[in-house]
Amino acid sequence: MLNNIGLPGLLLIAVVALVLFGKGKVSSLMGEMGKGISAFKSGLKDGEAEAAATSGQSASPAVLAKADLSTPAGPSSPVS
Repeated sequence: MLNNIGLPGLLLIAVVALVLFGKGKVSSLMGEMGKGISAFKSGLKDGEAEAAATSGQSASPAVLAKADLSTPAGPSSPVS
């Protein structure tokens, strides 16, 4: 059923969402989604660096540098 939505269907869904929720709500929702995706990617890089460090393999310096600078040490708080 969802195999053949296509561009016109996606545009229709976007217009309906914009009409129902308003420009401000949709824009804030997309901003939060972008932050969530960025946090997910950062977590993947941190996990790769941590796994490489604990297994004794050397990770690439770029991955280690990004992992060290991207998030502070300690438990992370849930995103609300």
